[in-house]
Amino acid sequence: MIFLAPHVVADIKIDGQTLTIEAAISIARGHRKAILCEDARLRMVESREAVESIIESGKTIYGINTGFGAMSSVKIGEEDLEKLQANLIRSHACGVGHKMEPEHVLLMMLFRANSLAKGVSGIRPEIIELLLDMVNNGIAPIIPRIGSLGASGDLAPLSHMALAILGEGESMVRNETGWETIASSDALKSAGLRPRSLAAKEGLSLINGTSQMCCYLALTLTNLDILIHAADASAAASLEAIKGSHTPYDSRIHEARPQLGQSESSTRIRGLLKDSEIKLSHADCDRVQDAYCFRCVPQVHGPVIDLLNESKKMLEIEINSATDNPLVFVKEEGVDVLSGGNFHGQNLALASDNIAVACHELASISERRMNQVLDPKWSDQIPFLALNEGLESGYMIVQYVAAACLAELHLMANPVTTSNVPVSMGKEDHVSMGATGTYRSLQSTILLSQVLANELICSTEALDRIPYQPGIGVGIIRNWVRGQVAKYTGDKVMSDECSNLSDNLLNGQLKNILG
Repeated sequence: MIFLAPHVVADIKIDGQTLTIEAAISIARGHRKAILCEDARLRMVESREAVESIIESGKTIYGINTGFGAMSSVKIGEEDLEKLQANLIRSHACGVGHKMEPEHVLLMMLFRANSLAKGVSGIRPEIIELLLDMVNNGIAPIIPRIGSLGASGDLAPLSHMALAILGEGESMVRNETGWETIASSDALKSAGLRPRSLAAKEGLSLINGTSQMCCYLALTLTNLDILIHAADASAAASLEAIKGSHTPYDSRIHEARPQLGQSESSTRIRGLLKDSEIKLSHADCDRVQDAYCFRCVPQVHGPVIDLLNESKKMLEIEINSATDNPLVFVKEEGVDVLSGGNFHGQNLALASDNIAVACHELASISERRMNQVLDPKWSDQIPFLALNEGLESGYMIVQYVAAACLAELHLMANPVTTSNVPVSMGKEDHVSMGATGTYRSLQSTILLSQVLANELICSTEALDRIPYQPGIGVGIIRNWVRGQVAKYTGDKVMSDECSNLSDNLLNGQLKNILG
């Protein structure tokens, strides 16, 4: 028996035009159901009828009755078209590496279904309905992550997905206790579904698109949206922990350079610092300027906000686009089947490269703030926030771990778009490597969350040792951290506390508390 995850609410209509990132992730997590829109069904029927009329006419059209890639000039007889689609799926299902997470697979499936629901791919609506039924019932085909070049579509991963439609391979199934792996045919049967054979062009339509890249980039942007708020919160907490100046956050400075992200970051931090007793306590101090890691936070965090917003816009266009090839356009005077390159993921790949760099920069400036919180020259506290200097190490290695994460982020900030490898005997001579890039950027957000968590641990401890109250927002942040990380009373093992705080940052707990 298949069980849906709890908290199911209103259905989301899949129409190839209006799907949002947030709604898609909610569906993949089992919180909402997806249903095919009737208008999309009608468009799909029309394009499918056009494909069948081409087959009956005997015309040779790429993707419908020919081979693929470098073999596109080979015509396939009508009697072999169904076998051609099955061969395509089986031959392309040769991915390697770790399995994709089941919820990631469901998100990829949903993006593929929505793209095909646009109605210009020549695929039958019942195939898309089967995909959506699988998503709604938590049936995630087992898919090795590595295999896509980010052009010609995410061919290998999507082929493993399509195997399950044929009733082949294995799938992970969501149940009351988690996920179990069973034969795809049994998974379909347990949900009252049945495998489908694929007619002409349908196999190509299923695998020729940017859905794996979209999946990883959607998760990346969701994480980054949470973490940019956490980065501002962490900066505010560390600023108070070193009794730093609030002047760099004065609205007049940012109105003089009205970059949107910069203004948003400075406004958010300024709000967190409101009503600070710490600020009042050092009104006559002799510190002229803080280091750049405090003074330039809005100017560093702000461009990441701008990048995030632009990437979201691009991705929401992408998930509501037809990204296979060829595309079938039906008009009153006939049918045009056009070969193009919408499967090319250069837009997603470039965004992922930029995001990986952005994650490195957020982590880099965070680690520098952490260094100052632990340095008595800036914090006026015992080195590394120990209690017994020399006998204890305090949070010395918490910073080391952040620096180690930063080294990984530095490695991952190298671009993948520059690693083109021509394939298919030179027919496909430029690829984006976007699947590699978007997965890498997702991992970058996870590493960033750990650096920010470690900074919050250090700043919270320092704040506890200052006899003045921080800004109201910073006080909320401190209480949230203290609910998960105990006050320092001596050296102890901290791996679990550091990891748990990172996980809860990514879960959006702090963002939700701060509003």
